Amino acid sequence: MLVKRKSILSGKLNEMELDITQDQLDRFMEGKELVQNIFPNLNGTEREFLISGMTGEEWDQACLNI
Repeated sequence: MLVKRKSILSGKLNEMELDITQDQLDRFMEGKELVQNIFPNLNGTEREFLISGMTGEEWDQACLNI
């Protein structure tokens, strides 16, 4: 599923293809469950994208600019 999220860092609209279902995404958007419980198959970068909208590249760049 192609998911679009706005980065909390840059404000840029990012997108990522994730192996998730609409039901999982709906559960996540409700905010009542932990992201790792809803998406056990996703890696940390993919889960962070869902939480913050930041891509791995954006995260790396932000860490280098500290």
